[in-house]
Amino acid sequence: MFIQAAYRFLDYLRVVRGASEHTIRGYANDLTVLGLFMTNGQPCGRISSGGKPSGDSSISFPLQGIDRKTIRAYIIAERGRNISKRSVARRLSALRSFFRYCLREKLIDVNPMDLIDSPKLDHTVPHSLSYSQIEHFFNLPQTSTFLGLRDRTIMELFYSSGLRVSELAGLNRADFDTSELLFVVRGKGKKERIVPITENAAQWIARYIAHPERVSIQKDSEAIFLNRFGTRLTTRSIDRLFSFYLTKSGFADTITPHVIRHTIATHWLEQGMDLKTIQVLLGHSSMATTTIYTEVSSDLKKRVVAALHPRA
Repeated sequence: MFIQAAYRFLDYLRVVRGASEHTIRGYANDLTVLGLFMTNGQPCGRISSGGKPSGDSSISFPLQGIDRKTIRAYIIAERGRNISKRSVARRLSALRSFFRYCLREKLIDVNPMDLIDSPKLDHTVPHSLSYSQIEHFFNLPQTSTFLGLRDRTIMELFYSSGLRVSELAGLNRADFDTSELLFVVRGKGKKERIVPITENAAQWIARYIAHPERVSIQKDSEAIFLNRFGTRLTTRSIDRLFSFYLTKSGFADTITPHVIRHTIATHWLEQGMDLKTIQVLLGHSSMATTTIYTEVSSDLKKRVVAALHPRA
């Protein structure tokens, strides 16, 4: 049945693949969307990323009932709901992984994703901020308060080291080498890498960790960043605080932790850092992912032309 296979797959991602909770939650959401389609949009429980079925019997249908024709109808239905090409492509990628697992485990005889193409995506260039926009945004938290100090520290660390939101949320105090200004970061697939941070960011972290209110509410002794209840700050909470400051900023463009990551990568490139170093710092498995930043910076393009063009 679909629901049992879905939970087995999520357990496989967690235990065998070492996927983050953020990744597992994404897969659970994508499988829930397929479940809704297969039940003709009837109300049903969500597939929980926690790995335990709860009230999801209405999406329990035979896996063998999903074939190539079903998947094509699903794609048409998603596009009919004005779901973006990028979101559809992501959901199809999740389904490919799921049905490959089901085939390998002999839960199905034929992979319904065979010969299913993802929609062709428009080429998009990452959005980044200017130095003045970064300065304005970072000055929004009221650092005289405990939570304002925490939020400013989070922003400084994102910009210092180009972390993913899941990487920052997962940081522990033991990961920070104060003498060498280095962090041990656990990225996608639990891969570890050593990331330097600026002295400025390190000073903000030291101020935040030593704050009396943080010490008094602390329930999680390992985590660096805590919520107001003293437990580890989640990725969703970090996204929400960025949304809060975006509203205060007056900026028209969206500012998320990932935009800060794009921004520092662009700024590193503009300051002369080579692509290989940027790839290592960001934890990209492929250089192709990193080279997109060469398309972002107009300043870099102008300098390259000025330096190398024979008639510049």
